[in-house]
Amino acid sequence: MKKIYLMMLIFLFLLTKIAYSAGQIIINSEDWRDVYSGMLYGSLTKTTANFLVSARHSRLILNSIPKGTPLEVISSKSRPFIVGYESVLRNEGYPATENIYDNANLELAKKLNVTNFIIVDDSYGYNAISVAPYAIVSNSYVLFADRNNIREIDSFLSGRTVNKILIYGNIDRQVKNTLAKYNPEIINKEGDRFANNIEIVKKYQEIKHSKQAVLTNGEFIEKEIMSGLEPVIFIGSNNVPDIAKEYIQSSEIEIGILIGNELVGTATYIRRNVGISVFVKFAQGARAPRGAISQVEALDMFYLPVYSLNIELDSIKYNRATNKLEVSIRNTEEQAVYLKGTYTIKGPGGLEQKVGDIEPVFLDGKELRTFVYDVEPIPEGNITAHAYIIYGESKGSMEKVIDKTVIVETVEILDRCKIKLTGLKYDKRKGIFYIDIENIGDVDCYVDVEIVDILIDKIPQSFGADDIAYIKAGKSKKQKVRVKLEEEDIEDNGIVKVRAYYGERKDSLVKIIEAEFELILVGIDYLFYSLLIIIIILIILILWKRKKKKEKHKHI
Repeated sequence: MKKIYLMMLIFLFLLTKIAYSAGQIIINSEDWRDVYSGMLYGSLTKTTANFLVSARHSRLILNSIPKGTPLEVISSKSRPFIVGYESVLRNEGYPATENIYDNANLELAKKLNVTNFIIVDDSYGYNAISVAPYAIVSNSYVLFADRNNIREIDSFLSGRTVNKILIYGNIDRQVKNTLAKYNPEIINKEGDRFANNIEIVKKYQEIKHSKQAVLTNGEFIEKEIMSGLEPVIFIGSNNVPDIAKEYIQSSEIEIGILIGNELVGTATYIRRNVGISVFVKFAQGARAPRGAISQVEALDMFYLPVYSLNIELDSIKYNRATNKLEVSIRNTEEQAVYLKGTYTIKGPGGLEQKVGDIEPVFLDGKELRTFVYDVEPIPEGNITAHAYIIYGESKGSMEKVIDKTVIVETVEILDRCKIKLTGLKYDKRKGIFYIDIENIGDVDCYVDVEIVDILIDKIPQSFGADDIAYIKAGKSKKQKVRVKLEEEDIEDNGIVKVRAYYGERKDSLVKIIEAEFELILVGIDYLFYSLLIIIIILIILILWKRKKKKEKHKHI
């Protein structure tokens, strides 16, 4: 009995020793790619990993790590929070080693014995967040690849046993072409991050049937997101895209774990309308408690670069001359958006009517555009409009909301502008579409054109002109839209759709016209090539004369 008791004590001692001496990882970098790579590396090697979020945090984090725990520090060579963090840790009583990397993402990949890889572009940080849980359960490593480093990535992969490659989200064409020899699986639903997210969640669920999921917007790194314990489902900042809502309703997900409290409103909508339980993880126990009352502190979150999206409702006007509602919306950022508005109009005598967009409409960066809707005649008096506008970076990613009521201004303007779209050509060398516009009316017109849903690497995208054209009555003008097409894009776009917004008022282009044209390429720029040939000939003559002079001097 004593022997058994002694053996149990020894066993418990060994377990304690193992638990106590188990190493941990700390990522010391201001670069989110290093933090992501280190956290993923920790999950794949089943090692507890933490990351710093500030210089002050470098000491605070140690309050949650037992003294004597071996620490492996992953530091950025160019952007560490703390220089010489290894010596700091050793002074605090931790056996520490520090590895300093120029490119932690690729260097950590070299230390892993994995044969599955997921390729994402680091321009889209949310894609990395989306694939993280699947990467862990499928024992895959996430590589950041673009046209600048694809040769290095390809060299690394060619020296490894590669079982499977998954390309996720928007990726440079050069990356896809280089990796085509690996016969990769590709997930990219027209560049829609919410649709892509649902596809990767489905793949996660095929491996591990989880009853709960993390709910987030993909804009930050947090330990649970990088644990692989449950999939990540994207919800919008103010709105839940239909594809996410429909998936949750039809899936085996019963519980949502909301990380942070910024999206509480959206999570509340999910609980009420989708029918799953939602728990909010918004804080952690204080690592440096003060006083008798137990304190809490914010979660450790490392925020990723995001594209700024913001539109504003500039005005809503009722035009009595045309019985149309004119809604002007301004894009305050450089990033183009798609939007879909619903407008409830209330007039005198309890009159109410509703108009809006059947399909999402495009609004280019830094652009003011007026959208026009037919309405029933509204009597004189006060008119209000409740605007509910959802918008986002793609047609399926409308995650943000404008929800407000405004006073409707009444105007009486008859716009007499008339134009005709007469032709389209594309200059491949310059990457420019030229759209021919003719003013066929009796008044001067302002015109704003866009190329609609042209296929770029098989993904439909819209592009607007650099500026608004002013065309005098009876005159014509070419409007330029910059779009870089590769040879395969030209083959995919035999017919190009053009849309023009126009009118007498520059800030209220209330008319719209569309046309489709066969894609015609601009002929060879003979003047450019003639000048180039002349320059080459002159250079040859100058070099020939210099050579002759040198030979002459040698003979003398």
